[in-house]
Amino acid sequence: MRAKIFGSLVCLAAAGFIGLPAIAADDDGDKPKFKTKQVMKEAFKGPLLKKVAGGDASAEDVKKLHAMLVALSKNEPPRGEEESWKALTGALVKAGKAAVEGKDDAGTMLKKASNCKACHSKHKPS
Repeated sequence: MRAKIFGSLVCLAAAGFIGLPAIAADDDGDKPKFKTKQVMKEAFKGPLLKKVAGGDASAEDVKKLHAMLVALSKNEPPRGEEESWKALTGALVKAGKAAVEGKDDAGTMLKKASNCKACHSKHKPS
């Protein structure tokens, strides 16, 4: 019985930590600055994410990408479960914050978190 309770508490704590980056970055109100389509067009399809992940971006570009990723995490998923959306976008926000802070592994984190298929298979509208 204790093992079940402990396991449940560990799962609950893990779920809290997954959503923590998105919540921590949510300090400027509830309304997102960018819509999902705009983030997809400018950051993912455009050169912004690739420039930042490759280390070729200016400080302004890095800040803009982070702001876009925070906005993405605030948007509602077009389809699928919100818990999955928060986990996937939370990883993007965490990677964007690492880039803003100039961490060495930020590029790797961005490349890993920006796996298009992982998000699109669950959340892209048909």
